[in-house]
Amino acid sequence: MNDSSWGAPPRAGYVGEQLPPDQRATPAGPAYDEQDIQHTRPMSVVPGAAPGFPGAGGEAAGRAADGRADGDDRDRGAARLSGPLFRDEMPQEPMPTPPPAAPEPPKKKRAGRDLRAAIGVGLGLGAMLAVSLFIVEAVFVGVVAVAVMVGLWELTSRLEERKQIKAPLVPLAIGGAAMVVAGYVSGADGAFVAMALTALAVLAWRMTEPPEGYLRDVTAGVFAAFYVPFLATFVVMMLTADDGALRVLMFLVLTVVSDTGAYAVGWRLGTHKLAPRISPGKTREGLAGAVAFAMAGGALFMQFVIDDGVWWQGLILGFAVATTATLGDLGESMIKRDLGIKDMGTLLPGHGGIMDRLDSLLPTAPVVWLLLVIFVGSG
Repeated sequence: MNDSSWGAPPRAGYVGEQLPPDQRATPAGPAYDEQDIQHTRPMSVVPGAAPGFPGAGGEAAGRAADGRADGDDRDRGAARLSGPLFRDEMPQEPMPTPPPAAPEPPKKKRAGRDLRAAIGVGLGLGAMLAVSLFIVEAVFVGVVAVAVMVGLWELTSRLEERKQIKAPLVPLAIGGAAMVVAGYVSGADGAFVAMALTALAVLAWRMTEPPEGYLRDVTAGVFAAFYVPFLATFVVMMLTADDGALRVLMFLVLTVVSDTGAYAVGWRLGTHKLAPRISPGKTREGLAGAVAFAMAGGALFMQFVIDDGVWWQGLILGFAVATTATLGDLGESMIKRDLGIKDMGTLLPGHGGIMDRLDSLLPTAPVVWLLLVIFVGSG
């Protein structure tokens, strides 16, 4: 329907209306042209329409046209209903049921790290420490100082990356190395003085930056100074005794033996979690293995290696080493969970970073130093 016919009255000459010959449609006539004739179809007459309505005289033709239209519609409807309306409705053969999957074989327990790399790096570090310990003590002190500075770099870097805590690294590194040397030269008094001076240096260094976050940054700096270099000074303080090299060796070996016993027993027999929120891999059975291995090693060392040592003192020492080493490992795991990281670094393949190896050694050092002083003296 053309737009001009919306609401317009019927025009003269519409189909079904009788006109005089002189008014019938011609190419130039006023009624409608040939184009209208081609695009206009006769309208059906509604039964009962009023006489004189256009198309009323063609009632029979209208009914015939309506009948043909209705018949066509019925035929088309029947055709549509006789088959599927859409391609998806075509009948399809059911898909064959796949055979049930075979059950997976039980997985074997595996260590979380590359054991070959871990063992190789561990043996290399042990050999380096042993050579420096029994040949030139000053070299061993230098190794401890370097390890402290690298550990401080790892710790402060992770704090800044994960928590935006900017602990001043320069005063920490210089003060940490000085702390280790002071502990070796002047003992506990020198270590305490160096610790106090390092804390003051951290407070002053941070003043060169904006005050926002000052308390947070200096608190982290003082914590790092205590956690890494101050605890490490007790290792070199053992070295000042007459049998200092043997004391340090016992300290290192007992810590490694404790870690090995915890791993061996926990991996084979561990079922009860020790601290699942902190370190899900640690078990109570593993802790029992650490205690048993460390106590046995401590008894042997104190009886046959340390001057004036007795086996029962080694039992106490081994129990203390296993306890503090486990607490130290859990403590660093707590820090790493707070930071959202797995390792403190990637410097040591199979181990992580330096701090991932110092976690058990640092809190164990002052305990071993103190017990040895009590049992056999500091000379």
